[in-house]
Amino acid sequence: MTSAHGTRYDFGTPVDRHGTWCTQWDFVEDRFGKPGLLPFTISDMDFETAPEVLAALRGRLEHGVLGYSRWRHDDFLSAVSHWYATRYATAIDENRIVYGPSVIYQVSQLLRMWSRPGDGVVVHTPAYDAFPKTIAAHGRELRGCPLGDDAELARLLALPDSSVLLLCSPHNPTGHVWTQAELTRMAGLCARHGVAVISDEIHSDLAGDGHPHLPWARFGSGRWAQVTSASKAFNIPALTGSYALVGSDADRDAYLHRLKDADGLSSPAVLSVVAHIAAYRQGAPWLDALRGYLDGTLRGIADRLNGAFPELAWEPPQAGYLAWIDLRPLGVDGAALQRELIERQGVAIMPGETYGPAGEGYVRLNAGCPRTKAEAGTDALVRALTKLRGTG
Repeated sequence: MTSAHGTRYDFGTPVDRHGTWCTQWDFVEDRFGKPGLLPFTISDMDFETAPEVLAALRGRLEHGVLGYSRWRHDDFLSAVSHWYATRYATAIDENRIVYGPSVIYQVSQLLRMWSRPGDGVVVHTPAYDAFPKTIAAHGRELRGCPLGDDAELARLLALPDSSVLLLCSPHNPTGHVWTQAELTRMAGLCARHGVAVISDEIHSDLAGDGHPHLPWARFGSGRWAQVTSASKAFNIPALTGSYALVGSDADRDAYLHRLKDADGLSSPAVLSVVAHIAAYRQGAPWLDALRGYLDGTLRGIADRLNGAFPELAWEPPQAGYLAWIDLRPLGVDGAALQRELIERQGVAIMPGETYGPAGEGYVRLNAGCPRTKAEAGTDALVRALTKLRGTG
């Protein structure tokens, strides 16, 4: 795939991930009960990260000393602000940036800061499966709002003990990119009812053409934080590392107290810091080429599915590489479909109910892989659905 800058990147050649302690490939049996399945599961990609990122990592390793490090320095902070200025036409205050070992760690700490046990946390459903787990682990109550139900969202946010809106922007698993009107409305409701906002924006860099991502920093007032990482778009989650923009000085300082003093995490993973700087300073051409490749893959999935089952009328997501497929028009049994996929087709595709009751009747197929693999997974899904419809 050639970027707009004329650089050629290879996304089509498979990389063997077996034997690398890889969750998606080496541990597929943990979730699906059978080893050796072709996996389309956890949301990482089968691609090598940007060569610019790899070069920066090699350079840091060649130095040879891997001692304690810092994240609060101009190299990191200015790389983040440069990314937002050039990618999102958004000026950010570098003083608001805080670091963390992962997005969910930061979400967890902010939930504890801005709510009490028993309080309600509003989440759009279907929901990324880590959200319910984190909310429950801290003794808060998940209040699910069906995606697109504006009246229910307003009702839930108005409840006196609803303390936080945990927003996934863009939304996982559906890939929905929130519009300016939607975000403006959410911001107004939260301001009116004194609800804090935590916006998880880890999928933002994978928003497709025609669906621009708008950072919450443009809308936030009162208590808010925008949490993200380069890990999703540049495929570097194994390095750990995330960062957030926190709306107020007091909340920023309270978060840093928890990070450094309570949890002893004053030294970041230095390779993550290096990778973020390289990605945000030099990685844009690779990311643009990746998005183009993923767009072609997802359109191919749509053509194959809709060619076999026109009633699906499936369209690629507005952001990301996760194909969220509504199979309800076909009337197949979800459990029977999983048995067919695993036992006969030899593939692992996430059942929609992983993301709560609102996901029943769906599957989530990870298309962040060489096109030949995505085609094999889509073909297996079509074969399974065809068989089940023929015996239903």
